[in-house]
Amino acid sequence: MSAAPSPRAEIEELRRAIRRHDRLYHNDDAPEISDRAYDALFARLKALEEEHPDLQSPDSPTRRVGGGVSNDFASVRHAVPMLSLDNTYDAEDLVAWRDRAQKGLAAGDAPHFVVELKIDGLGLALLYEDGVLTRAATRGDGETGEDVTANARTIRAIPLRLEGTPPRRLEVRGEVYVSRRDFDRYVKTLAERGEDAPPANPRNFAAGSLRQKDPTVTARRPLRYYVHSYGAVEGRVYESHHQFLEDCRAWGLPVDPETRLCRAFDEVLRTCRTFEKKRDAWPFDADGAVVKIDQIPLQRRLGFTFRSPRWAVAYKFPGARALTRVRAVDMSVGRTGAVTPVAKLDPVACGGVTIASASLFNFDEVRRLDVRVGDWVWIERAGEVIPRVVEVVESKRTGAETPVTLPVACPACGGSTAKSKEGEVVYRCQNPACPAQLEKSLLHFASRDAMDIRGLGEAVVQGTLAKNWVRDLADVFTLTRDQLLTLEGFKGKKADNLLAALADARGRSLARFLHGLGVRDVGEKGARLLAERFGSLDALAAAEKGELESIHEVGPVVAESVHGYFRQPAVRALLAKFKGLGIDPREAPRPTGPLTGKTVVFTGTLSRFSRAEAERLVRERGGNAAPSVSKATDFVVAGADAGSKRARAEKLGVPILTEEEFEKRLRL
Repeated sequence: MSAAPSPRAEIEELRRAIRRHDRLYHNDDAPEISDRAYDALFARLKALEEEHPDLQSPDSPTRRVGGGVSNDFASVRHAVPMLSLDNTYDAEDLVAWRDRAQKGLAAGDAPHFVVELKIDGLGLALLYEDGVLTRAATRGDGETGEDVTANARTIRAIPLRLEGTPPRRLEVRGEVYVSRRDFDRYVKTLAERGEDAPPANPRNFAAGSLRQKDPTVTARRPLRYYVHSYGAVEGRVYESHHQFLEDCRAWGLPVDPETRLCRAFDEVLRTCRTFEKKRDAWPFDADGAVVKIDQIPLQRRLGFTFRSPRWAVAYKFPGARALTRVRAVDMSVGRTGAVTPVAKLDPVACGGVTIASASLFNFDEVRRLDVRVGDWVWIERAGEVIPRVVEVVESKRTGAETPVTLPVACPACGGSTAKSKEGEVVYRCQNPACPAQLEKSLLHFASRDAMDIRGLGEAVVQGTLAKNWVRDLADVFTLTRDQLLTLEGFKGKKADNLLAALADARGRSLARFLHGLGVRDVGEKGARLLAERFGSLDALAAAEKGELESIHEVGPVVAESVHGYFRQPAVRALLAKFKGLGIDPREAPRPTGPLTGKTVVFTGTLSRFSRAEAERLVRERGGNAAPSVSKATDFVVAGADAGSKRARAEKLGVPILTEEEFEKRLRL
């Protein structure tokens, strides 16, 4: 008779078995045991670990949930940015992308391609060190994300420890998502409980679930994960993206089984068409396919633009369509005063969700479509997110339809409407005190990518406006606990949390503050560029148009908008009010170093760094890494197979450095 296994041996065997069954159930949809049998294994492991605390391990399946409630998520700077992809919309676009990529390669290079489904979820980067999950970070703005490690550990599709012999340091990137079936079950459960505010779609549900303050809430949500790329690999060199994905499978990481390796571009086109035809058969929402060049040396040779890789592209499926009827056309007023016509529809299923309204964008579009109240129309869920009216079925008209008229007065405040400048298609409310504009402006100001004021949502904003406590953006920082406690649904803790969030927001960077102000034509990236250049509100407000236009990537339209904005008396009064409340945001000065004030452009394949690493080194030493060569470029770093950028540098007389010379500059 064999001896009973030691507690250590039994614990290790139970952990291996549970990890295997987690993978079979959550990644492969091929469970081998019943839920009851799984629960028995889990209970036995938990009991043994409680009996032998010295044998507990942070990567045990029993340690997925822990830590308690978090009030915030720490920021994580991505060593390699999580970039976006350029889009294509048909076979012709895809072929054009292939041709552009081929021009950047040598004559004898024959790229293979990997085609993956573009799952509609939330980007998440997982860091494994010595095979153990040590960090999980959201994509965020591509450069900085949020640390959601405690929540990611609760997702059973994500292994806490990798199998086999993975690289000593590995950062994988993928998509957190919720299947359609699980989403429908959740919505049904909410309805049975009498709750009437379900998430709009599976993607929103996934994003909200991953960002819960309490990991135990995330643990109850049916989140899944698929790996699609890597950010960093130490201890192993890859020649093939497809081989990397195969290794991920071997390590126990989930990879979409529909991923295809195509050795010819005709196969790519066929695969994209097949994916499109089967879009409704996938268990999750997918709004397209992603096509990547497989050979990693060729990826390095092609490199990146400022926002996307040249060696990968998204192929977007056409939007899902449905036929329905227009019951009314309402007018929505945005934070910049834009009056947008919105069609109210008979509810109709489209692209996996029920649509009851659709944007008509502007009155030029209303005239182009000749859409009328009572019309039968085709709607399209463009990009699988935004519903819009694309066609009127004139043959169904009865003569009882009513034309849509342009409002001469703002539907929110009664102020006049007009186009702000020649050539613009949007009509805007001309009343700067319009309550609808203020409401939308406050919500934008408080949004996560701006001032990130948790708890200042739509209901709170509407409540404070109704009581006349808030008349501009600065007034939110004057709210008191006594005031908040009079709002519906507010109790002590909720009021304290909002006041704490407001106190925290006082220290936000100038870039976030600028983005929150909502200056027309200035997005998140533009706000960051302006903040880095000027450092303070006073300096930016005093800048002349020529000074603004001189900033790389700030053109005349943005310069005109910023210059005009800060010369408005109402804006000057608002900024003075912020200062009076002690809010005068500054941008931390860029690091100074050997490249301070220098603009550097990289071209060709670098052997000592990835392109992203080289650009990060430039920024850390005070310089600016630009995507293209101009007279303002201080020098170009040329790797192997340098192309048109080198030729342009030679034409303009811009110095060209080797990688070795660049490294010396870094150490000066």
